[in-house]
Amino acid sequence: MWRLRNLLFTLCIALGCVTSAGGVILVTGYVGGKVNVSCTYGHGYESYEKYLCKDVCGDNDVLITTSQQKIPKYSACDDKKARTFTVTVSDLTSEDAGKYWCGVTRTGQDIYTEVKLKLAPDSCCNTVTIIQSYEGYSGDIICSYEPRYQNYFKYICRGKRSSTCLQQALITSDNKQNGRIKFNDDKRSGKFTMTITSLAQSDSGTYLCGVQKNSVLDVFSAVELNVKEWCCVKSKTTSGTAGYPLTFQCPYPSQHHDNSKFLCKGDHRNNCTNVTSQSRFTVQDDGFSHFFLVMIAELETADAGTYWCGSDSQWRVENYTKVELSVEAVHYAVYAVVPVVLLICVLVIIYKYKCYNVRETEAVMNRNTPKAEDVVDAEEGEIYGNQEFVVTFKQQSALNHFDDPGGDEPDYKNFTTEELYSNENYHKANKR
Repeated sequence: MWRLRNLLFTLCIALGCVTSAGGVILVTGYVGGKVNVSCTYGHGYESYEKYLCKDVCGDNDVLITTSQQKIPKYSACDDKKARTFTVTVSDLTSEDAGKYWCGVTRTGQDIYTEVKLKLAPDSCCNTVTIIQSYEGYSGDIICSYEPRYQNYFKYICRGKRSSTCLQQALITSDNKQNGRIKFNDDKRSGKFTMTITSLAQSDSGTYLCGVQKNSVLDVFSAVELNVKEWCCVKSKTTSGTAGYPLTFQCPYPSQHHDNSKFLCKGDHRNNCTNVTSQSRFTVQDDGFSHFFLVMIAELETADAGTYWCGSDSQWRVENYTKVELSVEAVHYAVYAVVPVVLLICVLVIIYKYKCYNVRETEAVMNRNTPKAEDVVDAEEGEIYGNQEFVVTFKQQSALNHFDDPGGDEPDYKNFTTEELYSNENYHKANKR
């Protein structure tokens, strides 16, 4: 049956006798995306089968029918109230571009509606407008359009994919407020603007401005937003030790010579707290140099953090110095350990010295101690020597007795052996 229909279809195309429910339908899409092919049909055909085919509608060209409803890549829907037959084609590739036919099955010749599908790469754009701003400030993404698009639907999304931009729109001409984002369309100048307040670095990236053109591809322009860190004349780091003072410099532009200077602490200017009210913090400007001094007395570990040296009450960009301060705690244990170690070393040295002296003394005593046989010989010699001394002493005493008739007679019997030995030194001296 399909072969007969294909033959009739081919002949009708050749003879120009194809009956169309309307003019050629133009559908556009993006590679990688999806499109909806919608065809209307006349009253009375609500219950008839519909289908979508490609090229010449051969046996292999019928893509889907209403009886199938959904197969991979294609899905069909027949809205009988609106008398509209719609096929969704997903995962588009460049090979999907070309001519299609919406068909209504009926006895004899089917009713056909011609469809042309055009595809474009899912990317944008050849030129990109670059916008630069800073954290905490507002940024405007400005998009231009031609005068003929004044009343068209407009939107802005983030990213580079045109096919999903509308579905992922951050703001549209119908919804002009979305949190930090506001939309404004100046039709006189031909520009619509998306304003982002309280910018963060995470807001950096590519944004697409879109103008919807219904059945044809939307018109896009690209904007690159670059959000820089809010800063300063200069960024610097400094460090100190808890309990000690610290001084560092904060430069400022020469035109700010007469401006008041201040110091605040915080991760960002929006939560920066003035610290010069504390007695430990002093700001001093000599009026001649293009910097002022910040002096902190008796640093505390809690003083560590981010500081901002300011000279501009309007917080304009590049009029401040960002200072990262680190504070090291005092390690008293280290100072206590060193003297203890030194004391132990001194005690060890003294102990070793005393042990050495004791050993030396013992060695000397050992050398001076006589052997047992030497002691016996010496004792015998000393006894005989002492006996000689006693005899001599007695003789001398006898002579003294004759010289002194009235004197007492000496008692020779009272000399003991110990007294004989005690004269050892005297005996040796006489021999010498």
